[in-house]
Formats: sequence, C-alpha cells, structure tokens
Amino acid sequence: MRNTGNLLLVLAMLAFGFSASAQSQGGVAEDDVKKMLENVDHQVEQMTRDLDLEDWQVFYVDSILTANYLSLQAGFADLSAKKVSNRDIYQDLQYSKLDEIYYALEKVFDESQWAKYLKRGAAKDKKSREKYFAKKNK
Repeated sequence: MRNTGNLLLVLAMLAFGFSASAQSQGGVAEDDVKKMLENVDHQVEQMTRDLDLEDWQVFYVDSILTANYLSLQAGFADLSAKKVSNRDIYQDLQYSKLDEIYYALEKVFDESQWAKYLKRGAAKDKKSREKYFAKKNK
C-alpha cells in the first residue's frame, strides 16, 4: 500500500476482523495477533521509507501502533465476550484508538514528515472521524 494515510484504515479493518474471530472463537486467536503484528511491521517499514524516519522515530511508531492495536483488539474481544452487538460501540472504540494513534504520531514526526503523512490520507481519515463523532453527538 503506497498511501501511508491508509495505515489506520487497514489496521482498523484487521482489528474488526479480529473482533469477528474473537466472537466466533470465544477469544483471540494467536494467528490473528501474529497477522496484525506482521502488518504493523510492514506499515512501519513503509512509513520509514516514505517519511524518511530516523531510528528513534521508527521505535516510537512501532510502539504506538503495536500498543494501540493490541489494545483495540483487546477492547473488541472484551465487547465480544460481553455479547455487545451494537456496531456503533465497536466503531466508537475503533475511532477513539485511531485518534490516539493520530495524536501520538503527530508528536513523533517533524513538520515535514507530518505534512507528508497528512497529505497521504491521514487528514482525510481524521476529518471523517470528526464528522462521525459530530453526527453522533447531535
């Protein structure tokens, strides 16, 4: 995937997949976690190339993505275990985690990197999340 702004969307879709898997299996499959971590590694490598990240930035990006997506997956598994079927609750959790990632990455990237990141779709994704929450809070 060339567009690093789509990183959040791809990982969120994976997390939703893990939620469905957790619902059907009553827990989180080890293979699902492994796939998610492999995808995080791939996205970190791509962001490293596309944004010319320094070593310390790579460490933080990897840590941010890994921690937030494991947390998201655990949240989905918890909702699933509680037999929550309202899709909006899952989406609220997903969008909250995506916002956490967005703000954390903003602190790691320099101005030039952040501008590139936003141009590659992150700004559009953020606007979409803001629109979702504004509509929901009406």
